[in-house]
Amino acid sequence: MAVKLRLMRMGKKKQPTYRVVAADSRSPRNGRFIEIIGTYEPRQDPSVIKIDNERAVHWLKHGAQPTERVAKLLKISGAWTEATGETVDAAVPAAVTKKSKKQIDKEVEAAEAAAAPAEEAATEEASA
Repeated sequence: MAVKLRLMRMGKKKQPTYRVVAADSRSPRNGRFIEIIGTYEPRQDPSVIKIDNERAVHWLKHGAQPTERVAKLLKISGAWTEATGETVDAAVPAAVTKKSKKQIDKEVEAAEAAAAPAEEAATEEASA
C-alpha cells in the first residue's frame, strides 16, 4: 500500500481549512485516511500550521510521500529536517501586498519629484 501525506479539505464553502493526513494513495481526497497528522488554516493571518512532528517523521521514515503543499508545511514545522536531515530555510514567506495603479503612479511621481532638484543642482554645478 502506497501511503501519501496530503491535505483533506474541511470547512464551509469559501472558507477552507485542511487536515494533514496519512492516506492510501488510491483513496479520494476527502475519503478514507489512516491517521490525522495535523491541521492547516490558510485563511488566518498569518496562516496557522499545527503538525505533530513525531508522527510526520514516523510516516516519512516508513516511506510516505508528501504532496508538494504538505512538503512545504513539513519544512516550515521542522518535521522535514528531522526526517531527512537536510537543512531547509523554513522562513515563512512574507505577505506580498499588491498595489493599485494609483499607488504605483503616486510613488513614481514622488520619485521623479525627488530626483528633479538633484538634476537641477547637477546642471548648475556643470555650468559654473
